Amino acid sequence: MQEKEPETHGAPLRRFTDPAYVPLCANLAEVRENIDRLDRQIVSLLAERGRYVKDAARFKRDAFQVSAPQRQLEVIDKVKALAVKEGAYPEVVEAAYLALIAGFIAREQQDHLGMTAVEAKP
Repeated sequence: MQEKEPETHGAPLRRFTDPAYVPLCANLAEVRENIDRLDRQIVSLLAERGRYVKDAARFKRDAFQVSAPQRQLEVIDKVKALAVKEGAYPEVVEAAYLALIAGFIAREQQDHLGMTAVEAKP
């Protein structure tokens, strides 16, 4: 049997057994259009988050403060709770945020290294 990508405009091939499940789209093409729309919004939000991460570097003395391990734990706990509240998959949200935080910390470390200290005011 030759493997191939699914038909994007065809009818569903499977159904959920959960009677409370309500389908969102008529075909896979609609699903993908909505995912693409959400991806545009997510990337825009990540860009905004990145600007705040960059700004945060101004307030940190050293690499340890940039990594802020306690803050990392707080963020993970917060987004896992938000995931439950919003009906998202907590394990997916946690995995995504662990990767996001690692990436943002690496970027903030680079930004921090390129900064100069502010002279103390007398």
